Amino acid sequence: MANTLNSDLEGITVAETRLSQINGEKGELLIRGLPIDELASNASYEETVFLLLNGRLPTSEETDEFRGKLASHRQICDEVQAVLQRAAREGKPAMDALRMGVAAANLGVEEQDLRKDIHRVIAVFPTIVATYWRYQQGKEPVAPRDDLGHATNFLYMLTGERPSEARAAGLETYLNTVVEHGLNASTFTARVVVSTESDLISAATAAVGALKGPLHGGAPGPVLEMLQEVYETGDAEKYVRETLDAGERLMGFGHRVYRARDPRAAVLESAAESFHTEKGDGEFFEAAQEFEDVATDLLAEYVPDRRLETNVEFYTAILLDGVGIPKDLFTATFAISRVSGWMAHALEQLDDNRLIRPSSHYVGETKRSWTPVEDR
Repeated sequence: MANTLNSDLEGITVAETRLSQINGEKGELLIRGLPIDELASNASYEETVFLLLNGRLPTSEETDEFRGKLASHRQICDEVQAVLQRAAREGKPAMDALRMGVAAANLGVEEQDLRKDIHRVIAVFPTIVATYWRYQQGKEPVAPRDDLGHATNFLYMLTGERPSEARAAGLETYLNTVVEHGLNASTFTARVVVSTESDLISAATAAVGALKGPLHGGAPGPVLEMLQEVYETGDAEKYVRETLDAGERLMGFGHRVYRARDPRAAVLESAAESFHTEKGDGEFFEAAQEFEDVATDLLAEYVPDRRLETNVEFYTAILLDGVGIPKDLFTATFAISRVSGWMAHALEQLDDNRLIRPSSHYVGETKRSWTPVEDR
């Protein structure tokens, strides 16, 4: 009996997971059983990663110990720095530089241990991104500090200055919010790689390649450009109508899974509001909220048969821009968070591994015979 063709694998279940549960109809997301709004707004990133890897929240002592383990793996060797320096000099995009850096991340590391490899992969992502960015700006890299948390240290390496608590808290909320989200393209890629019993560096490198694609991780930058343009013109309705009349996609709205408002959008909206209120710079944020209202109404008018609500990318752009992440690093910062989800899925895959090997349906010619080269 012929298999049913699902070219995008939508609706095909290929794994059981305890890591996250998504209810697209209701707009709900649970991470290890915890609602995303509770986890993202209360946990440190280290607590979230511990939860993903171990299935429970850590004690205070375990949090400190785990934070120290991650911090001890932040350094990258001179050879990796040289690769990143050349990538910056040649103008390679940040995601290309991250892919190159991750692929070389185990240089100089002799001991191979699954847990240590996971810690190292997670720990070096911020160092690779920040090192590339410093070179790209014509500056020397800032060495990581082992006395700072994951989010704070990343911001510190970008600027050389310890960030304010508000900036660090805003980034930490973002990292918690997007850390895990089911079998998205990059996570599935990571699971496929480790299902072959390959190594974690290979899985992370392949996942970065999948995340680089604009259909997966590349939208927050264009969202920010859109919001800045609308803020300057002050005419949200005109922008939305012109975009939809041209048959173009309105960035920051609609999601492959959610048929309601993306629950992560609510978390990031709240975080962005708190940050901009404390910063005393709420005008741009308020304009973005007004744009969301206008866009949602017009989308319902233009596309009445689909419910296109705000997705995670909309308030990602506002929050990351607010805390000082350069637009060119938005997708790489997404990867800094999501790598922990990739590693948790790698562990889950290896716990009861079976090579992931889907089939394809052949539609080519079948009745051909060999033709000697002189007769072709």
